[in-house]
Amino acid sequence: MANQRSFRFGILGAAKIAPNALTMPAKQVPEVEVTAIAARDPARAREFAEANGIPRVLATYEDLIADPEIDVIYNPLPNSLHCEWSIRALRAGKHVFCEKPIASNADEAARMAQVADETGLLLVEAFHYRYHPLADRVRELIRSGALGNLKRVEGHFSVPIPPTNIRFDWNLAGGATMDLGCYPLHMIRYFSGMTPRVISDMTPRVIAAKAQVGPPNIDVTMEADLELASGVTARMTCSMAADAQLGSTFFARGDRGEIKVTNPVGPHWGHQLTITTPEGTTNETVPGDTTYTHQLRALVVALQGDRSAFPTDAHDGVVGMRIIDEVYRAAGLPPRGL
Repeated sequence: MANQRSFRFGILGAAKIAPNALTMPAKQVPEVEVTAIAARDPARAREFAEANGIPRVLATYEDLIADPEIDVIYNPLPNSLHCEWSIRALRAGKHVFCEKPIASNADEAARMAQVADETGLLLVEAFHYRYHPLADRVRELIRSGALGNLKRVEGHFSVPIPPTNIRFDWNLAGGATMDLGCYPLHMIRYFSGMTPRVISDMTPRVIAAKAQVGPPNIDVTMEADLELASGVTARMTCSMAADAQLGSTFFARGDRGEIKVTNPVGPHWGHQLTITTPEGTTNETVPGDTTYTHQLRALVVALQGDRSAFPTDAHDGVVGMRIIDEVYRAAGLPPRGL
């Protein structure tokens, strides 16, 4: 497979994220072909396939993952189905490109990572922001010491979501932290350099959390305080309340300066990086394609054999899910799926 030009992708379900995450960027990545889809509603699958130029519609998820003409399964199913269908796809000999969060909880993520290791196949989590040049610029500013010794980081992401959405469904592993908070939690780890592949003393520790609860056990908003290292603290906030103001931000402060990033999640829709040091304040934008296009290009490199090109893999996902579980427990809520 490492020498073939094209990788053939199949999509599980006609999810709204699939065009942005896969079918549109695939037009910019010649090594990727989106060749098939299966959905619970055959009519919806046919409509999706026609709208997105997908040549084949298969009858069931089972048919899709068993198809010998597919190399990679894209799994944008509800969170509660990520574990089951990703493991099934891996067992069927397919690489898996799974939407975030990778699982309902850390135990599921660990099982998924184990199967990926056993099969030798790729299982990756679609934290698309991580692959845009803006993310590299932010991490380098912090790592280079431009801000001095790091003291504080904060991440926020809010999107108003109707209460009828599946994100409000406990049975589907819903919640604001699952859908939105996972981004700033990941940014806090990545930008600060706290990205061990296993739980260790370098793993951010959740100190406290507070949720606004809607349906039973579903966090409509979440605030979480974390400790990254001695003297370094962090805060994550997220909201999917109907009156939430759409937007994402990241902030970091050191003893010599600070940075603020507007729209680190989707910088291709417009962003700004503000750097303040004793020398003054500057504003930057970092050019690039869509985050999803950068992500897909990185995935191709990983599929071709350089797995370091796609660091948001199954093991990184386990660490991320452990932190999410800790946020829920600190807020007095159960981790999803438990």
